Amino acid sequence: MASSIKVTLRKKANKQGLYPLVIRITKDRKSSYLYTGQYIDLKYWDEVNNKVRKSHPNSVRLNNLLIAKLAEANQTLLDLTTEHKDYSTRKIKQEIASPLSKVSFKQVAGEYLAELHAGKKFNRHITDNARINHLLNFADNADLTFIEIDEAFLRRFMAYLKGFKKLSERSVVNNLIVIRTLYNRAIKQGIVERKHYPFGKDKIRIKFPETEKIGLTREEIITIETLGGLSKQEHHVRNVWLFSFYLAGMRVGDVIQVRWSDIYDNRLHYRMNKNAKLLSLKLPEKIKPIIEQYRHEQKRQDDFIFPEMKKANLKNERDILAKTKTATKKFNQYLISIAEKAKIDKKLTMHIARHSFGNIAGDKIPIQMLQKLYRHSNITTTINYQANFMHKDTDDALDKVINF
Repeated sequence: MASSIKVTLRKKANKQGLYPLVIRITKDRKSSYLYTGQYIDLKYWDEVNNKVRKSHPNSVRLNNLLIAKLAEANQTLLDLTTEHKDYSTRKIKQEIASPLSKVSFKQVAGEYLAELHAGKKFNRHITDNARINHLLNFADNADLTFIEIDEAFLRRFMAYLKGFKKLSERSVVNNLIVIRTLYNRAIKQGIVERKHYPFGKDKIRIKFPETEKIGLTREEIITIETLGGLSKQEHHVRNVWLFSFYLAGMRVGDVIQVRWSDIYDNRLHYRMNKNAKLLSLKLPEKIKPIIEQYRHEQKRQDDFIFPEMKKANLKNERDILAKTKTATKKFNQYLISIAEKAKIDKKLTMHIARHSFGNIAGDKIPIQMLQKLYRHSNITTTINYQANFMHKDTDDALDKVINF
């Protein structure tokens, strides 16, 4: 049965004895009512012509209001019929009362951030919230709709991020990815039509810029291993960095959460924070003297080996994240002074431990094995990552041409 919409007076009086003027939506013999907010005495309603009688002091204004509401409702119903096969009277009413097209970018972004928070993805919540605020601050419009976020708007936004905010190419891309994610959500929810989608071929294309991954050489690692004259804090930070390097560039958040109980049968067993994968790695001989330096601080079998997480509230994900960020910042500060003492001119950070492992591994280890060591879910990720450190083929080809 086709849907119908008409203006009527609902025969349910309020406490003052007045009756509401409504838009009645009927489909499949089921009706739903959209209230206009206007009430009149029963004697002023023209039942035959479905309008307010001229005897009402505000009849012209009320009838004009009803005509406008009816036209808006019919247009909305026409749009819904064109775009969707099946809509209930309740859904039609909802769309007429609060059109999805008027749902703002900020509203969809708020729902998205709430989901991240509820899922305890606090790091993602913090970074994406900052990126969403970049867009809202640029637009200076809390009611910004998705239709307004077109190709021209995004190109101005990109120029703003590069020029005013001084963001790198990679950071600009990360901002666009969040916007794209929210735009796809809006399309799926029916808030905006796909024809307005500003991303893709001949539009805004998201492409990660090539970045240079620099790792330490074998000689530079040996220099760090044997470096003397370190302060107590520098010595500790070197231990943490080498622990990470010896385990194929284990992420700092995982390193500082390793417990004594995670080590048994001469292996390290741990669950990655990034993707919750459970892993088991042989404990390298070089790690054993490092961790023994912390044995005197062990009080229980499930104590953390390194001290950074010992005062964390382990029931509070936000506190764990905060402690990890603080520790990483501290480590990187001390690594600067370690690099100076080692006379290494590369930027030494916790993350470069991962690059260093890749640099030394080069093309000596099968890519499938590197995938396991890096803990990548997809081998393509490993191939793309390791490509930064595999130079033998190109080096040999160059030598064959110029060495004559």
